[in-house]
Parts: sequence; structure tokens; C-alpha cells
Amino acid sequence: MQNRREESIIVTGGARGIGAEIVKLCSQAGYDVCFTFQQQHDAARRLLELCQTHTGKVVALQADVSDASKRDAVFDAANKLSPLRGLVNNAGITSVIGRFEHVEEATIRHVFEINVMGTMLMSQHAIRYWLQHNQAGNIVNVSSIAAKTGSPNEYVHYAASKAAVESFTVGLAKEVAAQRIRVNAVSPGITRTDIHALSGEPDRATRIARKIPMQRAAEASEIAAAVAWLLSPASSYMTGAIVPVAGGL
Repeated sequence: MQNRREESIIVTGGARGIGAEIVKLCSQAGYDVCFTFQQQHDAARRLLELCQTHTGKVVALQADVSDASKRDAVFDAANKLSPLRGLVNNAGITSVIGRFEHVEEATIRHVFEINVMGTMLMSQHAIRYWLQHNQAGNIVNVSSIAAKTGSPNEYVHYAASKAAVESFTVGLAKEVAAQRIRVNAVSPGITRTDIHALSGEPDRATRIARKIPMQRAAEASEIAAAVAWLLSPASSYMTGAIVPVAGGL
């Protein structure tokens, strides 16, 4: 069993899928973890129960990352566990699959509000905290290979939001590197999670697998492993990197 690190990590959108696997790996590695969720109360409860035997302490907080009124509560909850050392901006949404001309303006705005503004503002809050306390920090943003492919005929607005996250990652990393704050991103390919059902095509991962050089979709745990590595001292000289975990895409 890993020793407790006396350091905390915030994981947004941590109740299910890739986020839940990140929470598990971090708590197993000895980090304390505060994860956020929106409506998935049952999934959050099950994850908390599963992590009870892990080295790190785990707490859950219902919060929308785009809601400024909840941001302080998330950071306060993490700091009550132990000093904040990492932020994983995993919370993200897609929308119903289809051509761009059919997407409603409200949907586009909502995708950017969560995927881009949520990531930026959570990052800003973390950086202000670390600079105020003269502490090192580590941000890992979860992007998507869609930023590279553009996702035509599926959701180009989502792809554009993830491209914004990647550009933000590179620029912010250069801006805060001298203050001992690292900023990287993981770019997952098609991954077996329930996000596809929410987009209206539960079997999307199976359909797209044949287009992937490795001929299969990723498991959420494989994406989480890359995130956990970027949070660890093993990646200490990496910042501003966009790490594709996409089976060769």
C-alpha cells in the first residue's frame, strides 16, 4: 500500500468514466482527492465507497465547474484534506451527434461554458492559490483527439472547445513555468464510457474502433493512467505538453 502523500488533488467531473478512474488511481497512490459531480449522486456514492480502502482520503462535492459560486467550496474542501498540489480539469460535455448547422446556439454556448470556461476559471483559481502561498502546483487538462480530427458530422463545436483547451494549456504552461507550476494535457481518443449514450449513440466506440490504428477503443483506466503519470514526480520536467492517448490516431 502507498504511503499517504499529505497532498490533495481536485478532479472535476470525477463520478464516472475517465474521471472516476483518475480518482481511484490518485487515491491509491496516496493523494487525498476532492472530486466534483453534477447529478450523478449514486455514482459518486459508489466511488466513495470503493475508495474507502485506499490510502488517500476522498470526498465528493456537487458542483458545476462553470458556477463561480461553487468554486471556493471546491478548493476549501480539498485544502481541508491536505495542501492542494494538483488540479485535473476533467469535467466536459459533448452534445447530440449531428451536423453543425443543426446545433442550437444554446448548446454551443453550454459546451464552451463547461469545457473551456470551466477549465480556465478552475485553473485560474488554482494558480492564484499556489502563487499566494508560494507553492508548486500541477494542472492536467483532459482534452480530446477531436481537437486534432475536428469531428466532422458529429460535433465540431465540441472539437473546437477542446482545441481551445489545448491552446490554453500551452500558453498557460509557459506563463507559469518559472513559478514551479506545471500545466499539461492528455488527449484521449475514443474511450468506452457512457458519454456516447448521452450523445445519442451508445455503440459509438465500437463503430469507430475500426478506424483506429490499434483497432480498438481505449478503456477509461488507460486514459487515467496517463493523467496520474503527469501528476506524479516522474513527469517533473514536462510542461506545456499535449499527450495523445488515442491508439495511434
